[in-house]
Amino acid sequence: MATTRGYKYHIYPNAAQASCINKTLGCCRFVYNHFLALRCDEWNANHVSIRYEDTSRLLTEMKRREETSWLKEADSMALQEALRNLDAAFQKFFQKLARYPRFKSKRRHQQSYRTRNQKDGIRFDGENHLRLPKIGSVRIRKSRDFDGRILNATISRTASGKYFVSLCVEEDVAFAPCGTGKVGIDVGLKEFFTDSDGRTVANPRILRKYQRKLAREQRCLARKMPRSRNRDKQRIRVARVYEHIGNIRRDFLQKLTTRLIDENQVIAVEHLQVKNMLRNHHLARAISDASWSEFFRLLEYKTAWRGASVLQVDTFYPSSQTCSCCGHRNPITKDLSIREWTCPVCGAHHNRDENAAKNILARALGQTG
Repeated sequence: MATTRGYKYHIYPNAAQASCINKTLGCCRFVYNHFLALRCDEWNANHVSIRYEDTSRLLTEMKRREETSWLKEADSMALQEALRNLDAAFQKFFQKLARYPRFKSKRRHQQSYRTRNQKDGIRFDGENHLRLPKIGSVRIRKSRDFDGRILNATISRTASGKYFVSLCVEEDVAFAPCGTGKVGIDVGLKEFFTDSDGRTVANPRILRKYQRKLAREQRCLARKMPRSRNRDKQRIRVARVYEHIGNIRRDFLQKLTTRLIDENQVIAVEHLQVKNMLRNHHLARAISDASWSEFFRLLEYKTAWRGASVLQVDTFYPSSQTCSCCGHRNPITKDLSIREWTCPVCGAHHNRDENAAKNILARALGQTG
């Protein structure tokens, strides 16, 4: 099956290459912010909308001016991609899919730019080097191989100063077939999820595990003098703790979702409005640490690859209150402290989360049947 996939690698640029990457990041940020301000001013003054083609022409003129001739030092395709990103941000705003575009900050946690593969400008030089436009041959940790055509590359710098490249590759992939089971999943905070077969997966609570270490490093950061070298060193230490937490969380979610799809053809989940749930200040940190949105996102694209399906049940379906045996709705189970209950009609004894998972599966299969 022909598909587009991303491959992310750790790269190790030398001092000159790192300087070139940082310069390109700054130029892309400048171009984005400059033309965002231009489009805003033109609309406020004359109610005229500037298109991507107009900004591309103006960028060419800027490179010819003496005061902005330094833009020539950056990758020209990366600057064009910055303009395309700006235009896409406006299009999403007009379609009411995102808020109004905002200016990019130099102090964002992660900086990145995208460049296209023209005339085989992005290619591997041997086993451990990758050639990138304007940067040259950079050392890379090639953790995975692929057999396909590179469409573009996104070079990023993390808050801790590490560099990565993400290659967008068009390739023909023969995915392993998924399992044949059908399972319903009820996510939670105490247990990451409980399925309709009664199995549970413990919530790793990664942020809570590293909370004391993170707080200690943040207290050290707060004591440093502003704009000092010691403060910058401490900022990197804090960033490394955050990166470690994120890496552990991604590893857990990737392995868990892959295992689910290896075993099941149909996975039923509840459609949760996670963004709205985060407004609960008592549970916001725990919900963020669980990363339900990322879990559902991984399930969506992995099932699409392997021919499985994710079925969603309505947000307000009372899965925890309904008896999975007879269908009786028990209102006293609205109290979240009730973890087990007995149906007053049929006498079936239920574990709250397992019962909810069974109801989610039955409801999802009923909707498609």
